[in-house]
Amino acid sequence: MASAQESGSAKEHSEKKRTTGRPALARSFLSARTPAITTRLIFASALALSAFLTLTGWALDRAFERSAVKAIQLRLQGYFYSLLQESDVNVKGKLLLSDRMPQADFDRPASGLYAGVRGPDFYWLSPSALGREMPFTEALTPGEFSFNGPVATEAIGNMYVFSAGVTFENNVPNNGPNNGPNKAASDAPAPTFTFYVAETERSLLQQKAAFRSTLTRYLGGFGLLLLFVQGLLLRLSLNPLRHVAKELAEVERGTAEELIGPYPSELAGLTSSLNRVIGAERDNLKRYRNTLGDLAHSLKTPLAVMRGLLDSEPEKAQLIAGTEEQIRRMNEIVAYQLARAASSGHQTFAAPMAIDKNAEEIVQSLEKVYAVKGVLCEFELDEAARFHGELGDVMEVLGNLLDNGFKWAKSRVVLTTRQIGNAKSRRMGLEICVEDDGPGIPEAKMQDMLKRGVRGDERVHGHGIGLSTVSNVMESYQGQLNIDRSPELGGARFSAVFPPL
Repeated sequence: MASAQESGSAKEHSEKKRTTGRPALARSFLSARTPAITTRLIFASALALSAFLTLTGWALDRAFERSAVKAIQLRLQGYFYSLLQESDVNVKGKLLLSDRMPQADFDRPASGLYAGVRGPDFYWLSPSALGREMPFTEALTPGEFSFNGPVATEAIGNMYVFSAGVTFENNVPNNGPNNGPNKAASDAPAPTFTFYVAETERSLLQQKAAFRSTLTRYLGGFGLLLLFVQGLLLRLSLNPLRHVAKELAEVERGTAEELIGPYPSELAGLTSSLNRVIGAERDNLKRYRNTLGDLAHSLKTPLAVMRGLLDSEPEKAQLIAGTEEQIRRMNEIVAYQLARAASSGHQTFAAPMAIDKNAEEIVQSLEKVYAVKGVLCEFELDEAARFHGELGDVMEVLGNLLDNGFKWAKSRVVLTTRQIGNAKSRRMGLEICVEDDGPGIPEAKMQDMLKRGVRGDERVHGHGIGLSTVSNVMESYQGQLNIDRSPELGGARFSAVFPPL
């Protein structure tokens, strides 16, 4: 059974070692694989910038295409008006077209620019369209305009076509009321023709290709330049964080005691909290060392007395009495030093706690201990007051101050708490005040009562561990313990002030 237990214990120890070793390996692995903040920000910026430039390029390309198509429409409309200006009808209603074209490409076969006219028993094509099947089939009413494109054709490809319906006035001269055939010709309806002007999309495609090439070069170049500038700005902006990491490494190596700075306002709270954590850790270590040193030093005297008793070979009763006395002293010393070491000190991120209930419990206990004296404790507690730290620390302060007040009071003790700080404080402070109507403390001895290692009434039965422990607790919270005379009761007044942050 014992071997099985030992085997299980060894297995648990092995698993514990493996478990303990994992976080360091995991942390090093994650730190090696996790990208830096600058890299992540630049990568995110590159994605956002790429999406923005892509959408911008697409929008500019659409706008350019619409503008180019509109330019084609206006250009074809201009060609139409030029053709119309050079056209007329004869007395028989036949359309007469000039041999002079508005653009030389109308005369060059397969030039990409075409014109045509369709009317009653009439169909004309420009020399550039001869022998080709043109999409000139739409008949328009007089004054009607149409622009279509791109219109697909088999032989020529996609085209943009501008069409317009035109009616020419009858030009037959009127020589009198009875002019025979001329009168009949003048009464004939005016002929209607549809003019067509078309252009292939070849020039549009060339313009779009040139525009896209230029747009890609410029947007790509500006994008790379922006990323470079943003990288520099990010590096400059994150310099304070790198400085924090560098100073933390120096604190870990022991070459620096705290973060010096200066730091921007966004990091001031963080660095202040880190300095408080570093200070609290250093204070805890110092307190533990001091406690061990004081404990060892304090135990030397009782042990020396016990050694002396053994060497002197006294009677048995004297030896037992002396040994019991020294054991009692050693128990007091150990309890005192352990209580001092138990004050954990300031915690930067401690949750706030109300102290009303704890204070009432302590007072109820003390009223039972000092029931013979009939001391009455009065409360003046601020409901908004909160303590940020360990419950044991505030209980230590309350217990010792109240115990001291009950011990020396004649009949009255007053406990007052209030919240201190202002609207700019990140965390409010606390003041605990205990007053009594006893004899008070002489002014010459007030400062000596707070010195480290002072013995005397602090170790008398009923005092707990004394005012020295309260002073140590206050030092660990960067607070202050003040002693003066109560203006109302006339006795001693102890004020423990935990400052705001």
